[in-house]
Amino acid sequence: MSGPNDSLAVALFSEIFMADQLARSRLSKALPSGMELSHFSVLNHLARAGGDRTPAQLARAFHVTRGAMTNTLGKLEWAGYIHIRPDWDDARQKLVTISPAGQAARQAALAAITPILNDVVARIGPDRVRAALPVLREFRAQFESESSTDAG
Repeated sequence: MSGPNDSLAVALFSEIFMADQLARSRLSKALPSGMELSHFSVLNHLARAGGDRTPAQLARAFHVTRGAMTNTLGKLEWAGYIHIRPDWDDARQKLVTISPAGQAARQAALAAITPILNDVVARIGPDRVRAALPVLREFRAQFESESSTDAG
């Protein structure tokens, strides 16, 4: 059953998916050597959240499997960007924290990608970007609420 909004929905999500793909490609190329976008995302999350997180909390935050998060965390630990230690209150869990080297790597990544992002915002116009944010946040919220009901 198709409706009058089908072509609008397809056009909208085609644009979102293409913008996502192009942005990821451009930002990935700008990141410091050896750093992947997923690595930066986890480092940025840990730096902004402050405090320790469990691998399960991180997997939920990024909507990935625990296995995928474990793989990313292993690479970050090997690079010295995070510390993983046992949770002294619950021996079944581990806790992840960003290291000083991880903070420095995050700062280097931010320094590399911020000019790209600022240039895009400047070309589109800050007022137009500000106006688009509530709509994009609402899209995200719709998908988050659906994914939380799917998991439950």
